[in-house]
Amino acid sequence: MQVLKFIVYGGIVFSLIFSSNWAVEEVKKEKEKEGEKDKIECNDKEESSESKHQVIINGQPVSYRAVAGTLILKDDHCKPKASMFYISYTKEGTENLRDRPLTFCFNGGPGSSSVWLHLGILGPKRVFLSENGEALPPFHLVDNEFSLLDKTDLVFIDPVSTGFSRAIPPEEAKQFHGVEEDIKSVAQFIRLYLTRNQRWESPKFIIGESYGTTRAAALAGYLHDENFIYVNGIVLISTVLNFQSLDFNAGNDLSYLLFLPSYTATAWYHKKLNPELQSNFSNTMLAAREFVIKDYSPALFKGNLLTAPEKKRIVSQLAQFTGLSPEYIDRSNLRIDMFRFAKELLRDQRRTIGRFDSRFKGVDADAVGEQFEYDPSADAIFGAFTATMNQYIQADLKWTKDGHYKILTNVQPWDYGTSNKYLNVAETLRSVMTKNPYLRVFVGNGYYDLATPFFATEYTFNHLGLDATLMSHVTMKHYDAGHMMYIHRPSLIKMKEDLVNFYEQTLLNQQREEKEGEVVRR
Repeated sequence: MQVLKFIVYGGIVFSLIFSSNWAVEEVKKEKEKEGEKDKIECNDKEESSESKHQVIINGQPVSYRAVAGTLILKDDHCKPKASMFYISYTKEGTENLRDRPLTFCFNGGPGSSSVWLHLGILGPKRVFLSENGEALPPFHLVDNEFSLLDKTDLVFIDPVSTGFSRAIPPEEAKQFHGVEEDIKSVAQFIRLYLTRNQRWESPKFIIGESYGTTRAAALAGYLHDENFIYVNGIVLISTVLNFQSLDFNAGNDLSYLLFLPSYTATAWYHKKLNPELQSNFSNTMLAAREFVIKDYSPALFKGNLLTAPEKKRIVSQLAQFTGLSPEYIDRSNLRIDMFRFAKELLRDQRRTIGRFDSRFKGVDADAVGEQFEYDPSADAIFGAFTATMNQYIQADLKWTKDGHYKILTNVQPWDYGTSNKYLNVAETLRSVMTKNPYLRVFVGNGYYDLATPFFATEYTFNHLGLDATLMSHVTMKHYDAGHMMYIHRPSLIKMKEDLVNFYEQTLLNQQREEKEGEVVRR
């Protein structure tokens, strides 16, 4: 069969009476070729491309050095196990790196590259979008006057199997597809980067989005406990630390409670609430939270003990706060999961709403289905981020490789490292904040995010168990957009202001505490 294989690949028909030695030699040559191909695909050598640029931020020119490159992760026997791709930006002219913050950034998934934070808000270039966040063809980048590069150097990390990052050999990728495995690989990358670039003394920050917040919290704990790398600040964008808050499985009522205020915000945006609730967004958000705590939660807790009059009252209230009909809510047994809500809210208009950003509307062929056919908020921007990232890497960063930059990739099955329980890294965050009292945390939420709802994040932090002296170390902000709230220009502007304040206050507080500590030590 091997002889036939090479005959076909050669494109010529030969008689099979050739000697077996010829066949053996051909097989040997083919294997050598395949071996060379594997070496190329494995990317087991570190590579980099450096370029220099300038961007105007807050009216001031910022000159910077950009590096697109790979770092090779090795096991205890110095055997390469992964090639991790990154893009870094460092401000030129920094005299003392000890005073210049360094921020490691990544998105989530799991299975997402860092493109969203990179070209959405943090990097020196951003995707050109409308005021509301729609991608406008032809897709292109513009200078990002809201980049965080004026306050910190930036390193965008693509976890293994995303972007250009690959396991070595590629078929061993599954060894990185899990909570613990992922954390260890990113931690090893950070340690290597700090060493290679002599940045151990720089203030260190981590920014994660979505599942990246899970990674960020767990990573901060791992770096602290295993590498003694103390992080100065963590930025969590669209947070999930406790996965019970997102799961709609039978027996778990928590998610129904925590999604409710996001349903209310969405119904408000699409003008599906009554005039009183529609009149003032802030007051309506407070009322929705209060309803969950005082009425909705006790009702679900009672289960079959809920009386008929009580149920009727809750049905009526849920209808008011969701914009859905009382009949639909009654048939749902007071429990509306996100996918049903996204299909039902605008069913009378034959429209659906987005999961990542419920401001966006979609159109399904089937108007009587239970769930939407696609997420309109994803399709509104994914193509633009993909096109511009691929063009940017080649044209601006001079990374002229033919490999596939994987914006999103399938890393399932993902090992969540749990046995008959939900993944919850909130305790890890509490622990590292307690051990490192200088650590500060920023939390950003989108009101129209139906992937990681804001009230679930508030619930998680209200149950974090932080000591009273550490409560002020958490800063929480909300934005009038969705999961990637920065695609909405007013939210982008507000978030940049909030992040600048967070960085400045974090460093000022630490400097003040350091001086006070020196006085005490004297």
